[in-house]
Amino acid sequence: MRRRAALLAAPFSAVLLAVSGCNAIPEDWKTPAFMQSQDEELDDRLPTVTGDVGSEPEVEFPKIAPPEEQVSGVVKKGEGEGELVRSDDMVLANIVDYQWKAKGETEKSQSTYETDTPVLLELSQMGEELTSDLVDQRVGSRVVFVFPSQQNSQQSQQGQPSPEPGSSVSIVDIEKRYGKGDTVSGEQTTNGGDGLPAVRDEGSEQPDISIPEDTDPPEDLETVELIEGEGPKVEKEQQVVVQYTGVSWNNGEVFDSTWKRGGTPTAFPVGVGQMVEGWDKGITGQKVGSRVMLVVPEDMAYGEDAGSGNAPEGTLVFVVDILGAVDQPPAPDEESGGSGDGNSEKDKEE
Repeated sequence: MRRRAALLAAPFSAVLLAVSGCNAIPEDWKTPAFMQSQDEELDDRLPTVTGDVGSEPEVEFPKIAPPEEQVSGVVKKGEGEGELVRSDDMVLANIVDYQWKAKGETEKSQSTYETDTPVLLELSQMGEELTSDLVDQRVGSRVVFVFPSQQNSQQSQQGQPSPEPGSSVSIVDIEKRYGKGDTVSGEQTTNGGDGLPAVRDEGSEQPDISIPEDTDPPEDLETVELIEGEGPKVEKEQQVVVQYTGVSWNNGEVFDSTWKRGGTPTAFPVGVGQMVEGWDKGITGQKVGSRVMLVVPEDMAYGEDAGSGNAPEGTLVFVVDILGAVDQPPAPDEESGGSGDGNSEKDKEE
């Protein structure tokens, strides 16, 4: 099944790109200051950040030049219910970015609070240097990262603009976590059947999907709501966070499933042609919190030539738990180079 990675806010995403490109944090970035976030006392080079998680933070920068090494720390510990964030979780976060250009000179460059588009962070795809302050925190925690300019040096190698002097600062608010074994709540009001596959709920394990014997598949897309959610409807161009299992009608065998990968949820865009047509049409309009069975005919799946591309052939059956739906962040405004809200400060004190 086709997919694309979640878009992230820059410059946090730029640092992610640089780190993933070299597969390890360079030695000259590994400084004692990086580890100070593990101490009880925060590094005094970090900005002071106040306000409640869930709303735009207020930020006050120390009257010093930007640090020349990475500094990070948990400035607010959350009280969210449930287990702590784990290293293989997907986290929904609001991110506010600043450019710390010089002593007393800062400018906000981007805020997901302003665009109302929190982002999905797949922690397993991020390096420890970025996740160490996020893992083992509760929902509602706030983490501040200061990245020196040289950490963005690989941007030019990736075809991105060269970094500005100074440091970039990212404030990351943990709004929600999606973890291994997560499923929607509620009991199935139907198991399907009546000429369609039957689905047995296996709890926090892969559902059992039985294809009816001696029955031809339907010619049109069939969508069956097994559990009705109470959340908002999934809209076109959103990313959905899901657990899913895909079965071939031809042989009843599972060809793809998040449960085969340990039961860790994943995210897909819907309604933009990145997925098979049956997903785009079948998931759009469903409520978050729903479990849905999709019976996707061949022409809305991988088509007649599926076998030549090692894709599953014929009619496909999916059982999908819709755990969340998130709007896509807007593309960075390369023209303005920032948020354009005039939120900057110039320290007159030398």
